[in-house]
Amino acid sequence: MSQHRVTAPTPPADGKLKGPASYFPSIEKTYGRPIQEWLDLVADRLDSQRHMEVVEWLKTDHGLGHGHANAIVAYVKAQLPS
Repeated sequence: MSQHRVTAPTPPADGKLKGPASYFPSIEKTYGRPIQEWLDLVADRLDSQRHMEVVEWLKTDHGLGHGHANAIVAYVKAQLPS
């Protein structure tokens, strides 16, 4: 299995993720896929597309809401090397 370019965060002891990652439990519950799958998809897209293009792709092709899509893309962008 290939290594993930961006790995899903581990919840802290209090269980509360911060920043864009705070949306991840809701994203998993709402869309029925592990957050790691979304992170992998977005990391690959960001090689050739801009932030808002990837947000629009998540909304159009996968039915994510704007806030959820933006949170995933923002998290991945922050984790990838510049």
